[in-house]
Order: sequence, then C-alpha cells, then structure tokens
Amino acid sequence: MSTHRNTAAFFVSGMTCEHCVNSVTEELTGLKGVESVAVELNAGGLSEVTITSTLTLDPAEISEAVAEAGYLVVANNA
Repeated sequence: MSTHRNTAAFFVSGMTCEHCVNSVTEELTGLKGVESVAVELNAGGLSEVTITSTLTLDPAEISEAVAEAGYLVVANNA
C-alpha cells in the first residue's frame, strides 16, 4: 500500500538568508503530515517554497506557519 503525497508550492517574501530559510522550514515541518520542505532562496525577492505532505495541506495553516516565522506568503498554489 503506497501513501499518497500532497505537494504545495508557494512564494514567500522577505527571506534574505539561510537563517530565514531555517526559520520557515522549522515552522512548516511542524505542521501535521509534512514530510519535507524545500526552499529556493531568492534573497530580497520572492523565494519559492515546496512542501510535501502525507495529508491535505491547508493554505491558511501554511500562511499561518510562515507568518509565525516572520514572513509573508504572497502567492499560494496549494
């Protein structure tokens, strides 16, 4: 039996360094079902974040977790 994977990709503004990436990654991996978080840092611009989860991802929960890290989701394709 294989487990279904859900993927969400979105853009976050305000991230400028590896510390920013770590903060966002830490908050997002705390969400239930999240298996991995990949961040393509674009310092000073929009950084693309991709989450893989075993559960359906709630865009509001994603935005809340990113806000908790101090950043803003500006485009969400979840």
